[in-house]
Amino acid sequence: MDNALEFRLLNEFQRDFPLCPAPYAELAARLGVGERTVLGGLEKLRREGKISRVGAVFAPKRIGASTLAAMAVAPERLAAVAATVNRFPEVNHNYEREHRYNLWFVVTAASEGRLQSTLQAIEEAAGHALLALPLLEEFHIDLGFPLHGRACKTQATARAVQPAAPIDEAGRRLVSVLQEGLPLFMRPFALIAERVGASENEVMGRIGSWLEDGAIKRFGVVVRHRELGYTANAMLVHDIPDQQVAELGRALAEEPAVTLCYRRPRVQPDWPYNLFCMIHGRERAEVEGIIVDLRRRHGLDDCTHDVLFSLTRFKQNGARYA
Repeated sequence: MDNALEFRLLNEFQRDFPLCPAPYAELAARLGVGERTVLGGLEKLRREGKISRVGAVFAPKRIGASTLAAMAVAPERLAAVAATVNRFPEVNHNYEREHRYNLWFVVTAASEGRLQSTLQAIEEAAGHALLALPLLEEFHIDLGFPLHGRACKTQATARAVQPAAPIDEAGRRLVSVLQEGLPLFMRPFALIAERVGASENEVMGRIGSWLEDGAIKRFGVVVRHRELGYTANAMLVHDIPDQQVAELGRALAEEPAVTLCYRRPRVQPDWPYNLFCMIHGRERAEVEGIIVDLRRRHGLDDCTHDVLFSLTRFKQNGARYA
């Protein structure tokens, strides 16, 4: 697979993946190559770790329950505690970050009750208390990663996060299969349909309806940014007066350099921050310059803030809701 084809597979199909019986043939037609070339190329990218899967990225709290969590761990114990946390299948992302709270991970579950019991079990197993920081309001959670430069953005809106509506048994079966990724076979939706006891059209229709109502944020190639050279990953957090969070969140969300932007609760006195932004770059100095510029232009120089660069990646999987 040549570099130009690899780039197009990685960059052009992170969203708007064709929901048709032979989607890889459709991709091949758009690229002007054979279907087997597309399938082989995607398998190679997955084997090299450049993509984690092809498939659905579910919106936080729309299918099940989820939260960001953090622990303060002594540096000499960090690897061991991270390994303990990673043993929970509900944990899908787990990173070391530069802060007293140095272990950051995402926990997902089928319900709020299951989420809370999992958090308690993680605390007990790890021997450390955790901060639970659930999503309260989203300004930009696109979860794509443009490789050709910064994405063009539309006007950001603030969306309060409501509890997920229960899904039926057929929906739960489909989620349990989709979270593994789309099979790299010529008729992937037919294979999924066979596994969940539905028709191919029913599977594609359900995915389409979830995309339309926002339960699935996007459907397509899910890249792993570190393997593609984006190793400078910073979480920028601010303590913003509550009445100003939505306005500032929308403004920051529209910045091309900001890949994620959302509000989470403060947990006083340990965690005073309520507005979170994620910024990715190839070099630390690049990201630091972006942060200085963002804070100056948005009048945030006097606001309490912190910057948490990621260090070790302990785990990065797709979210598991079933």
